[in-house]
Amino acid sequence: MNAHSFTFGEHRLTALPSGALWWADRQLLCVSDLHLGKSDRIARRSGVMLPPYETQETLAKLSHDIAVTDPKTVLCLGDSFDDLMAADSLSDADDTTLTSLQAGRQWLWLEGNHDPGPLALGGTHLSIHQDGGLTFRHIASDTQLEISGHYHPKYAILGAGNARPCFLTDAKRLILPAYGAYTGGLRATDPVLTRLFSGSVIAILTGHRAICVPVKPSAHPARPNRLRGSRP
Repeated sequence: MNAHSFTFGEHRLTALPSGALWWADRQLLCVSDLHLGKSDRIARRSGVMLPPYETQETLAKLSHDIAVTDPKTVLCLGDSFDDLMAADSLSDADDTTLTSLQAGRQWLWLEGNHDPGPLALGGTHLSIHQDGGLTFRHIASDTQLEISGHYHPKYAILGAGNARPCFLTDAKRLILPAYGAYTGGLRATDPVLTRLFSGSVIAILTGHRAICVPVKPSAHPARPNRLRGSRP
């Protein structure tokens, strides 16, 4: 099996290789930081033209995960769009894809720091979501048993090549990787992330297979990272 299942609180959760989180008992699929429309936002604000295919790629990955899990609920943990105008820039084809994915299921948009939730699209818009003693929000706080996103964590196994987007978790907190195609990452050993955890931290690397490894403290001082701070 390519996914990795683990216990968080009293619940059995599964980290999918794509970066989505599956809660089978609730039939809930959770994704974070889709950043749809990022190429549009970059072109609009800076004039830099990137291949405008990240929305298609991200929605195709989401379509696959939904087809495999058939969730009753899809929960988007914030920064679903790169900014408010990006939500209005969806092509007709992408809008149709998203509408078809929402059909017949509950769809929850949580507020992010890039967008407060795409108000023109279907679904329910929330600041946080709570269920079974778990709290879902965009940016980590001091809440126990909290599931969040925002930081786009990445980790590399020594000698295994480039860092991969990863889940980070200890007994009290779970941070999801960015799900979007055009998203950077913050090293799991960066102090911005390590100070959020109080115990041993596990990284679940995404890719062809979800790989679970302990996070080892960095032997090097932190380097500047464009994702440090509150606005990845």
